[in-house]
Amino acid sequence: MKKKVISKMAAALVAAAMAATAVAGCGSTETSGAAAESDSAAAAQEQAASGSSELTEGEQKYPEFITVDVFGGQSNYQGIQSGWFGKLVKDKFNMEFNVIAPNVAGGGDTLYQTRSANGNLGDLILTNLDKSRLKDLVQADLVLDMTDYMEGRENLSKYREAMEAASALAEEDGLWAIPSAVSEISPTEPCEVGDPTNAPSLRWDLYKEVGYPEMETLEDLLPVLKQMQDAAGTTESGKQIYALSLFKDWDGDLMQNAGAITALYGYDNPQGFASLNIVTGETDGVLDDDGIYVRALKFFFTANQMGLVDPESTTQNYDTLAAKYVDGAVLYSLWPWLGQGQYNSVGNTSEGRGFQSAVIKDARYLCWGSRGSGDATYGLMIGSKTKDPERMMDFVDWLYSPEGIEASGTDTNNICGPEGLTWELVDGKPVLTDFGVQVHIEKTADLQVPDEWGGGTYRDGISALNYSPLGIKDVNGENKVPYNVTLWDDYRERTSTVLSADWQEHYGTAQSPIDYFDEQGLICVVPGTTWASPEYSTDISAIKEQCRQTIVDYSWRMCFAESEEEFYALLKEMQDIAIGLGYNEVLAVDEANAAARYELFKEARGE
Repeated sequence: MKKKVISKMAAALVAAAMAATAVAGCGSTETSGAAAESDSAAAAQEQAASGSSELTEGEQKYPEFITVDVFGGQSNYQGIQSGWFGKLVKDKFNMEFNVIAPNVAGGGDTLYQTRSANGNLGDLILTNLDKSRLKDLVQADLVLDMTDYMEGRENLSKYREAMEAASALAEEDGLWAIPSAVSEISPTEPCEVGDPTNAPSLRWDLYKEVGYPEMETLEDLLPVLKQMQDAAGTTESGKQIYALSLFKDWDGDLMQNAGAITALYGYDNPQGFASLNIVTGETDGVLDDDGIYVRALKFFFTANQMGLVDPESTTQNYDTLAAKYVDGAVLYSLWPWLGQGQYNSVGNTSEGRGFQSAVIKDARYLCWGSRGSGDATYGLMIGSKTKDPERMMDFVDWLYSPEGIEASGTDTNNICGPEGLTWELVDGKPVLTDFGVQVHIEKTADLQVPDEWGGGTYRDGISALNYSPLGIKDVNGENKVPYNVTLWDDYRERTSTVLSADWQEHYGTAQSPIDYFDEQGLICVVPGTTWASPEYSTDISAIKEQCRQTIVDYSWRMCFAESEEEFYALLKEMQDIAIGLGYNEVLAVDEANAAARYELFKEARGE
């Protein structure tokens, strides 16, 4: 919408009101929901009488502009949300987001603990709901019970069962949270579209150049990467190309990048120090000499000894890494969506350059089943200290509307974006606009957004919440259009390239990678269930945190050890220190939880 034009007198009145009430954060509003609507109507009438015109939707309902503090547990940006998503939020709710991001502020739970101790985590809170977090937040009176605010929330009402399932984790009556990735698709069907979430994704053009070497095991990947790196040289911008580049932002109980390697063999690592094999139900302790986690660390160590690991891996963040993929400076993608999302532009793929997933013959690539009850590992809550819960509920309800879901795209999830900007309906079918082609296919760097949509670059305007309300394969119920553009006929026709044709020719298939790998017995699906990790006791939680710090620190040191002798010496130190701290007590709890979780998987699979 256009911005309002107001008379000098109206401008003075607005300025006076703002000067009298403006404070940082959502706390700047004291008006109740009913009173706010009444005041909004009066304000709209006054401004119309004084020469105003074309108030935005947000200004009509909420005449006072506010800044909302958002605690974004998976956000990769910190500060004021700008660009096209920021404009959407401003136009619809007359507010802006101040994003508070642990990933940017040093990682870990320090920021969460500090803000929680101060009694105000944020006006909007996005974090995990499991592992007793929601229970802790409710007991600490940090989140709002949304029950009394549900009337008229048509979008949230559709997902009330998911809200109830998530809120049950609080062990207290109320609607406290809504989970992410709610889906209507079968829990045993992969939610991924083209590739598994986890697969060995390589710069296919260079893999082809070195002769498509077959790989029987994970370790066979390393000499292949060495050949590819030797053939690659430097990027067009002059940067050294490395086979592997790592980052620390997402480390939790373990070194997260090592967890990406264990997932190539069907191991899932949300279970603390127990790596659960989704196929067999067996678990490896992360300190086991012959366990999958130590194998992953050894993989990175060997790669570094071969000169294959970017030396900036220990200091860079995710954004820096993503930029290197765009530049072509990395040859192996920890997840297919990362390399493809950043490098596989039309310009590259049409010339046969880009990432494609390859076969490791003894692997079982981990996929994710859809969840009707949503994903409790990331959910959304409203802070109890917010002074404008009605406006916060309006936003959350919109976020789960088709328009909100379309606007919740990230760099990597292929959600379509705003209708009219990135796509349009033509004869009842979704078609990318010229601008949308640059976003989703050409991956144009620094693509400028039209001023009427907020200006700036498209990437800078992407929602900093990094939040997916619905599953990645779900469909807009109003127009039957999948939210994911890679499911559109228009997208598939536009992206049939030399690169994809060569991949299909090499493997002798017309299938997508995920379908081909499934046929070859190379994938395993984590069924979508209502599982949420139980709460640790206070003693176990304290022990785990000490062990976690040791394990993450030593894991990185092992990957960059100067010799194999040092690698195993560090492994021994890590084991001794963690076991001395009580690691085995935590592992026993994690293994019991993993066994209970696996029973739910068996039930979902009908076993």
